[in-house]
Amino acid sequence: MPAFRLNLPHRVFAAAVVLTLSSAIGAAAVDRTLTIYTYESFMSEWGPGPKVKEAFEKTCDCTVDFVGVADGVALLTRLKLEGGTSKADIVLGLDTNLVSEAKQTGFFDVHGIDTSAVSVPGKFSDDTFVPYDYGHFAVVYDTQALKTPPASMKELVEGDPSQKIVIEDPRTSTPGLGLLLWVKAIYGDEAPKAWAKLKERVLTVTPGWSEAYGLFTKGEVPMVLSYTTSPAYHMIAEESDRYQAAAFSEGHYIQIEVAGLLKDAPQKELARDFLKFMLSPGFQDTIPTNNWMMPAAPTSEPLPEAFGKLVSPQKTFLMQPDEVAANRKRWIDEWLAAMTFN
Repeated sequence: MPAFRLNLPHRVFAAAVVLTLSSAIGAAAVDRTLTIYTYESFMSEWGPGPKVKEAFEKTCDCTVDFVGVADGVALLTRLKLEGGTSKADIVLGLDTNLVSEAKQTGFFDVHGIDTSAVSVPGKFSDDTFVPYDYGHFAVVYDTQALKTPPASMKELVEGDPSQKIVIEDPRTSTPGLGLLLWVKAIYGDEAPKAWAKLKERVLTVTPGWSEAYGLFTKGEVPMVLSYTTSPAYHMIAEESDRYQAAAFSEGHYIQIEVAGLLKDAPQKELARDFLKFMLSPGFQDTIPTNNWMMPAAPTSEPLPEAFGKLVSPQKTFLMQPDEVAANRKRWIDEWLAAMTFN
């Protein structure tokens, strides 16, 4: 029927149909939002998040929406609280200590991507979680406040109680959990006694890394649990050697950070594209000087010179994910009992 023969009611109906179809088509075109749960420091203005978002959005005709929580362990806790109703497509910021427990939730899907580009210590490989960076935990100290740093975990535990350290909570923070496992790896069944002694040196326990490192750089405490790579930030961004990592004779516990695809992801194929992108230079180039960790796949340029000046652990600790999953609650209970401040 020719359009000019439509009477007014028909015109209104036709216009409504056109508007409805246009809205639906427009919504379909713009509703490509990839929702990624991650930790707050990743998505901060100084973290890799903004650059990652910009780089991926140039390739995907989509919008990347980062949703932040305090730290890595809190990511898993949030998923459990949401009970499978999460709107996230990807969780970025768990680590290998949590992957078995994360799989047990049933929330994650097989990623189905080629991870042959990944190169991390221990050659971690998994069909569900994709590594994107790694780093060794370390006690970072202020050389202006502490002339003789601990040279071992034993010296940290048994050292001068007046020289304080700030640490992260293993219930909410992956660095906090990493320290828990580091102490357990060295002390075994004697770990509760080590914690009871170390408690005398702990100024406070923070929910996440950002809070702990903030206290440290404000001069509130001379030591903080962080990474061997943390001094690179100060060397590059501040041109300062003031903050250094202590090399421990027993060795250092490693963290391998991973991302995973949720089984009920609204944008599953887009999420897989992001996981592939994660292993490309577009993502990996942001890791050394924005997340201040070691890249898990090739970058477009060699690492900055400052990375060659960092502590290189002679021994690496890393527990198997199944062992951590089976014991995490019990070991945290031990920690809580030992660290209770009277």
